[in-house]
Amino acid sequence: MTVVNRRAALTGMLALAATPLRAHSVQELEQEFGSKEPYFQALDKDAPDFLLSDADGTLFRLADFAGKVVILHFVYTQCPDACPLHTEKLADVQARINQTQMKDRVQFVSITSDPENDTPVVLRDYGAIHGMDPANWAFLTIAPGQPPETTRDLAQDFGHKFAVAQDGTQTHGVVTHVIDKTGRWRGNFYGLEFDSVNMVLFVNALVNDYGKPHNASPRGLWVRAVDMFR
Repeated sequence: MTVVNRRAALTGMLALAATPLRAHSVQELEQEFGSKEPYFQALDKDAPDFLLSDADGTLFRLADFAGKVVILHFVYTQCPDACPLHTEKLADVQARINQTQMKDRVQFVSITSDPENDTPVVLRDYGAIHGMDPANWAFLTIAPGQPPETTRDLAQDFGHKFAVAQDGTQTHGVVTHVIDKTGRWRGNFYGLEFDSVNMVLFVNALVNDYGKPHNASPRGLWVRAVDMFR
């Protein structure tokens, strides 16, 4: 199956997911991931709040994205390796999501850990360079008056940190955080090797509030959709 046809197949599967009886709950997906998605960690707790600014000076809190599933990660634009790859991986996830009705119900958020160097001009250019769609993506930095370490402290609140070396490079982990429509932190995808399809299906379950298990077909949506991408 060609890439185009595989993406079309996924779009069709997600369209079917609009009917609750055809979709898996979040808990069922978590169980089905198992060894199939070793880079996923299930969570269920309040996500750390923030007050940050975009390149145009508009301030955002996490609550401003209420009603949307938030896919959030930390990067810095001078990162020589992991950060651009991470952003491009999420651009692929975004492209898949934006082919579906979920587009207006999912928000991608990149947060810089290097606000001293990531100026508004740099922030505006970064997404275009790495394939992010501005329709549902925001790149955030410190707000006026906040100390430069604000976003690095926030990264630590999310469970990892950016250690700054003398030459300005930062040692850091690569984690994608998924937050549900009520601000609950529901999962992490670690590294760059997770399957984009798995993240899309997990987000779909959160978008559609499939929070409780139900009597699904013996062969679940997740298994059928992934098969279409093999």
